[in-house]
Amino acid sequence: MTRRFLLIAAGVLLVASISCAAPDQPHQSTLDPARAEAAKKYPRIVLYSVAWCPHCREVKEYLTKNEIPFINRDVEVDTIAMEELTGKYGSTGVPVIVFGSGNNEVVLRGFTPELFQEYLKKAKVNK
Repeated sequence: MTRRFLLIAAGVLLVASISCAAPDQPHQSTLDPARAEAAKKYPRIVLYSVAWCPHCREVKEYLTKNEIPFINRDVEVDTIAMEELTGKYGSTGVPVIVFGSGNNEVVLRGFTPELFQEYLKKAKVNK
């Protein structure tokens, strides 16, 4: 009984000490406001990919290097993404890049920087 009481008391003290050890300053987001504003010039970009694909890796590196925001959907671990890739976009290969959303989607199958820029321009016109 005494041992159980000591364990419970120790747990309460631990929780209390953690909650009291909050930092003096609230946690700030590391998002750079200038970069967030710059990202608004791009349409929504969704990349359907797999982790082991060298072409998918090339797309991710290109987008990251050029600070182009994108959503990565790994079709090997995300069954809904796989259903979208094969059903909605009629593709069994990756990478597939979808610009925009709804009726204004522009779909690029494969990747080269030149094709990406061409499709990005099409997507901006369709906004």
